[in-house]
Amino acid sequence: MTSEPDAPLFADRPEWEDVVPLPQYENVDPLAPIFYTDEYKDATNYFRGIVKTGEMSPRVLELTENIIRQNPAHYSAWQYRYKTLMALKAPLDVELRLMDELAVRYLKTYQVWHHRRLLVTETREPGPELEFITKSLQEDMKNYHTWSYRQWLLAYFNDDALWSDELNFADQMLESDIRNNSAWHHRFFVVFQSGVRTGDENREEVVRRELAFVKNYISLAPNNASAWNYLRGILDHSATPYSQLLLFVTPYSVPRSPDADLVDVIDLENPPPSMGAQLPCVAAIEFLADIHENEGGDDIMKATELWRSLADEHDTIRKKSREYRIRDALQKVQV
Repeated sequence: MTSEPDAPLFADRPEWEDVVPLPQYENVDPLAPIFYTDEYKDATNYFRGIVKTGEMSPRVLELTENIIRQNPAHYSAWQYRYKTLMALKAPLDVELRLMDELAVRYLKTYQVWHHRRLLVTETREPGPELEFITKSLQEDMKNYHTWSYRQWLLAYFNDDALWSDELNFADQMLESDIRNNSAWHHRFFVVFQSGVRTGDENREEVVRRELAFVKNYISLAPNNASAWNYLRGILDHSATPYSQLLLFVTPYSVPRSPDADLVDVIDLENPPPSMGAQLPCVAAIEFLADIHENEGGDDIMKATELWRSLADEHDTIRKKSREYRIRDALQKVQV
């Protein structure tokens, strides 16, 4: 917990003399007391005092800010601060500017982002938030709360102007870091889960576009698990059989041949692994095994052979899970 340097305790401030502070452990002898700093105990004692009286005033905003800066996860301070802002009809644009600072300082604290949601729900001005979120992501490109807030903003207001550039935004984030799983998830959210504006494209065209998009990224970095997960997501969402990707996946599931880069004709529908790619790719072998398992019959034995190669050679860290898949598949054959 941190506090403002050289700030006097509330107990030493004349303007707080009328408030009776309430200690946390009043008339209690806890078995395992938490040892707070003097500054934090002082502020929270006065906070309990004003909550008891129900005071909502400008000095309450000062007090709650002090507590939040020492402990940004203090949800009661956040809740009471919001109620006070509403009671005072305080200018929320000023509060949002304060949140600009606190959200970046405490990126991983849920309460900061929840408070911001409440404010924007009141202001009904989501437009500037996208720029703020983009700047925040420069501090941590994979921060869950930041991405979650962006998706809430888009879905809650569901405005064409907000959605208009989201695919480009996701593309830019992936260009910055091809392995940013949060950016991949956001693209899936934009395209498939939230009524994204796809113009005149029909469902089949969107699926084809996204398949081409993710295949290209897989070819650039075959061992990027996020892209393979996105590929599976497209197929599952569109109920497309995995077997339709057999031609694309197979070259990634085997060792690289010496003449792999001497192909005269490139299949644009199925881009090959990039030069220097480390093959075979674990995700491709797993994908191929799933294709054979879904085919059933004799193909299940092909699936078990692939899982065995993963367990014994290519992905030994998950040996137990691969062996489980083998046993499960063989039981299905026996039945």
